[in-house]
Amino acid sequence: MTYVLLSPDLVEALHTSVLNPGELLGRARDKSLESALARVDNRLAYGMVADVFDLAAAYAVAVARGHWFNDGNKRTAFRTMNAALALNGVRMRWNTEEVGQIIVRCAQGRMEDGDLADWLREKAG
Repeated sequence: MTYVLLSPDLVEALHTSVLNPGELLGRARDKSLESALARVDNRLAYGMVADVFDLAAAYAVAVARGHWFNDGNKRTAFRTMNAALALNGVRMRWNTEEVGQIIVRCAQGRMEDGDLADWLREKAG
């Protein structure tokens, strides 16, 4: 299957859109957003993405755990996940508190991308 993939510029724009006044713009020092997104590309290349939910989960976990930005990493992870779903034809209705807790679990390493993909499938169904 062919997917619409997210560019570093799009992820950076999503990051900018989630920031509140006073939060730090830009990427964290010595971090490469391109390398985080390359992890998703590698998962695709090695057949580890079965559907759009795997793709969206891979993006979310890469951003949430990578701390690529100075502020707003978890919010950017959510927006990135949502964008991957929407650009690939899946519209979701979110419970803000629930999805926020899920993204925090991902960022803390308490939820893997496969588990997140399963949760997304359940919510979409």
